[in-house]
Amino acid sequence: MPADMNDYFKKKKPTMQKNSSGNGGNGNNGGGGNNFENPFNNMGKGMPTWLIIVAGIIFLIFTFKPYTIINSGEVGIKVTTGKFQDEPLHPGFHFFIPVFQKIIPVNTRIRLITYSNDMAAELGDRYRGLEGGLKRNRAIPVLDKRGLTVNIDLAVQYSLKASSAPATIAKWGASWEEKIINSKVREVVRDVVGQYTAEQLPEMRNEIAAAIQTKVRQKVESLTNNPVILSSVELRNIVLPPKIKEKIEEVQAAKQDVTIAEQEKEKAKQQAQKAAEVARGVAEKNRIEAQGEADKIRIEAEEQAKANILISQSLTPELLQLEQIKTQGKFNEALKVNKDAQIFLTPGGAVPNIWVDAKGKQQRMMGQQ
Repeated sequence: MPADMNDYFKKKKPTMQKNSSGNGGNGNNGGGGNNFENPFNNMGKGMPTWLIIVAGIIFLIFTFKPYTIINSGEVGIKVTTGKFQDEPLHPGFHFFIPVFQKIIPVNTRIRLITYSNDMAAELGDRYRGLEGGLKRNRAIPVLDKRGLTVNIDLAVQYSLKASSAPATIAKWGASWEEKIINSKVREVVRDVVGQYTAEQLPEMRNEIAAAIQTKVRQKVESLTNNPVILSSVELRNIVLPPKIKEKIEEVQAAKQDVTIAEQEKEKAKQQAQKAAEVARGVAEKNRIEAQGEADKIRIEAEEQAKANILISQSLTPELLQLEQIKTQGKFNEALKVNKDAQIFLTPGGAVPNIWVDAKGKQQRMMGQQ
C-alpha cells in the first residue's frame, strides 16, 4: 500500500473513533466504532518483490508494446531517433525501445504492376493485407512515329532487394515503386514505341517487347545499390486506333488472298512437275524398251551372220552334191505317187529343184474319186 494512502487512513481514524463514541460509546453502533480497519494496511506485506517487478514489466509490455513480429517475405527497418539502421531485421520476433525506436515492416515479396484499361479484379485482392503487391494502372498512352495515339498494356514483376531495403527506403521513401518502376517503365515505353508507326507495331511486337524489357532492366540495374530486383516486363497488348485497326485488317485480308493464290499457283506448279516427271518416265520406259528391241535384233542378226559364216565355211562341193542327191531321192519318191508332176533340175545344185504339179483341177478330182 502506498505511504500516502496509509497516512490518509491514520489521519481519518481518530475522527472516525470520536464519531463512533458520540453515537453510542460502545463502538458497536453505526459503522462499527473502533473495529474499523484500513483494508489496504496488510496488502503487499506478504507479496514477494520479484512478483511485483514481473507484474510491472508485463503491464509495461502490454501498455507500450515494445516488440514486433516480422513475417516471412518481409524485412524490418529499425529506426532509432529518426536514423535508419543499415542492417535489415529478418523474419522473427524483435524488441525495440518505445519512444526512441520503432520498427517498420517492409514487403520484399514479388510485386506486380499492370498497365491496362481493363480494370477487372485480379487474383489476390481479397488477400491484400498479406499480398500487398498488386497495383493496377491505366494503359500507357504513347504517340507513334506519325503522332497517332496507341495504348500499351504491360505487366511488370519486381521485388525490393532485402539487403538494401533500409537504404532504399531512406533514399526513395515509401513511394519508391512510383519513382523507380513506374517512371522508368513509362519513359522506356514512350521511347521504344515512338520509333514505329501504328501499322508496324503488330508486326514488330516481339522486337518491341524485347527492347522494352532490356531497356527497363538497364535503367533499374543502373541505380545505386541495385535497390530493386526486376523479374520480368511483359508486353500484353497493343491497342491501336479503330481506323488503323480496320486498315490493318484489310491489308491482312489482302495478304491472305495473295497467300492463297500463291499456294494454288504452287500446287498447280507441283502438279505440272509431277505430270512432266510421269511423261519423262514413260518416254524413258519406251526408249529403254525400243533400245532393248533394237539390241535384240542386232544381236540376232550378228548371231545369224556368224552362223552363216560358219555354214558357208563348212560347205564343200562334195557336201552340196550329197545334199542334191538326197533331194533328188526325195523327188523320186514323190514321183511314184504323183507321176504327172514336172520337175525342173538345176545342174550344179546352185538352185534347188522345182516341182510343179501338172494335173488340172478336173484330173485331180477324178483321181480323188
